Amino acid sequence: MNPIGRDAGPITPAGDDRRLREAARALEGVFVAQLFKAMRETVPQDGALSGGAGEEMFSSMLDERMADLVPTQWNSDLGDALLRQFRTRLAPTQGADPSAP
Repeated sequence: MNPIGRDAGPITPAGDDRRLREAARALEGVFVAQLFKAMRETVPQDGALSGGAGEEMFSSMLDERMADLVPTQWNSDLGDALLRQFRTRLAPTQGADPSAP
């Protein structure tokens, strides 16, 4: 078991790459969720169309779902940049040459 408490699969370069891609996708989702939250805060909450607590709950759930979906359809380099950073941070712990790019 890994430190998180669930089996993350075999410790292989392919397994590491898969886990790094999943971590990058998860961080993209966090970024998108924060982006949606910031955008939603710019919308006025008062008026005839205000939905109260129910709207807030639904909007939060919608933002979470969109944060999961958007990175899979998003053509950005954010995930690739995160993946490169993860690989460079992981390489020294696996015996790779830390001076290599």
